[in-house]
Amino acid sequence: MRTVSRGDPGGMAGMNERQNRSAGWQAPLIIVALLLIASMVLGGCGASVKATPTPTKTPKIISTNTPLPTNTPLPTPQPTDTPVPSPAASASPTVPAAGNGGTPQVELIVPSLDNAICPLTGEVVTDPTKLERRPLAIKVSNAPSIVRPQAGLDKADVVFEHVAEANLTRFTAIYLCQDAEKVGSVRSARLIDLEIPAMFKSLFAFSGASGGVKLKIKASDFADRVFSPDPGFNDPGFRRIPQEGKAFEHTLFTDTPTLWKLASERGINQRQNLEGWVFSVQPPAGGTPAREMDIVYRPNIASAEYRYDPQREAYLRYVLGEPHVDEVTGQQLTARNVVVLYINHVETDIVEDSTGPKPYYSIEIQIWGQGRAQLFRDGRMYELTWSRPRREDMIRFLDASGNPFPLKPGNTWIQVVPVNFQIAVRP
Repeated sequence: MRTVSRGDPGGMAGMNERQNRSAGWQAPLIIVALLLIASMVLGGCGASVKATPTPTKTPKIISTNTPLPTNTPLPTPQPTDTPVPSPAASASPTVPAAGNGGTPQVELIVPSLDNAICPLTGEVVTDPTKLERRPLAIKVSNAPSIVRPQAGLDKADVVFEHVAEANLTRFTAIYLCQDAEKVGSVRSARLIDLEIPAMFKSLFAFSGASGGVKLKIKASDFADRVFSPDPGFNDPGFRRIPQEGKAFEHTLFTDTPTLWKLASERGINQRQNLEGWVFSVQPPAGGTPAREMDIVYRPNIASAEYRYDPQREAYLRYVLGEPHVDEVTGQQLTARNVVVLYINHVETDIVEDSTGPKPYYSIEIQIWGQGRAQLFRDGRMYELTWSRPRREDMIRFLDASGNPFPLKPGNTWIQVVPVNFQIAVRP
C-alpha cells in the first residue's frame, strides 16, 4: 500500500506568516487553502487503508440461444437405501403407453414384475443371480483422443456422457447384468457423480478428483460404497497397464468381478430396488424419423454421433466421424436407446484445472427435478420429460400424460447436455 504523509496545517500557516508578514491579509486565505489540502490528503489516506473485499466467484449458468423448459430443483431428502427382496415372477402386462399422437396399446416389459429381467435393459438374464448384486458405476475417460478405444463400455447397461470442463466429456458407465473383464481407463470423478450413484444405489469406482469434489464424495451418503486407489481410500481392485504413447494417468484399469467381490466382502453387495424403467419390443406410435444425430460438445474435439442400423435395430456410435470401438473386442459400440437429457449446467467455484492460462471450474449438472428429454429408438425420436423428484429416485422418462415411456430392450446411452444445447437430427 502506498504511504501518504499527513501534513500539519497550523504549522504550515505559521511558517508562511513569518516569511511574509507584510502579506498578513493573505494569511486567512492561505490557512483555508491549506486546511482544504490537508483534508484531501487525510481523506485520500483514509481511502487507501480501507480493504477492498475479494470478490467471490458468481455461479455461471452455461446456456445459449433461446431458453427451453428448464428443470425444476426439488428438495433432497435422505435416501432409504435398503436391500429389497427378489420380486416374484409374473407375466409382462399389456398396458397403455403414450406416443406423441395418442395412447396406443403396446406390450410393456416391466422388470419389477419378473425376477429374470434386468431392470436396466429389459432383457432376460441367463443367470438371475446377477440381479442379486448392487449396480456398479465406473468413471471412464474420453479425452484426449489417445484414451480411445476404451475397454468395457460395450458391457455396460447404461452409459452417461457429460461435460467435464473445457467442453471435454467423460463417461460414467453403469454395470449390473453383464460382467466386464477390463474397464477403463479409469479416471477422476466430477460433481455429477454425486448424483448417479445415488439414483442407481450403486457402488462407485474412480481414480482422482479435485479437492472440492473429493471432499463431497467423502461426505456423501454413499461414501461407504466408494472404491478408489487414491490416498485416503487405498482400495485394491485396480491395475496399471502401461502402453506406449499413453501418459501415466491413462493407464489405470479395473474389472467388474473384482469390484463386486470386494463389495461382497464389505457386506454392501445386495440387490437394490431399481423400479422406474419400462420397455417394449415394438416402438410406440408417434415420434419423428431420426436415423442420424450429431451431438457436438466441442467442434473437432468432442462429439458423439449415431447412425441407425435397421439390421441390428440399434444406433452405431461414432466419435469425430470415426467408429467408436471397444478395445477388447474391436467391435463398434452400439446403443438400442439414446437419451438426450437437457439439464441446467452451472459453473461452480471448485477449481478442476489450474495449469493453463486460466482456471477451469467444476460444472454442477443439476440432474434433479424435471426437464426436457429426447429418446431415440428404432430410428425415431420421441419428445419426453425426464423426472427425478427425490435423490434416491431413478431418473424416469415420461410422456406428455406423465406415464412411463418404454425404452427398447437393450443398452442405453444417455447424452447429458445444457438446457439450450442444439443437436443435429436427420431423418
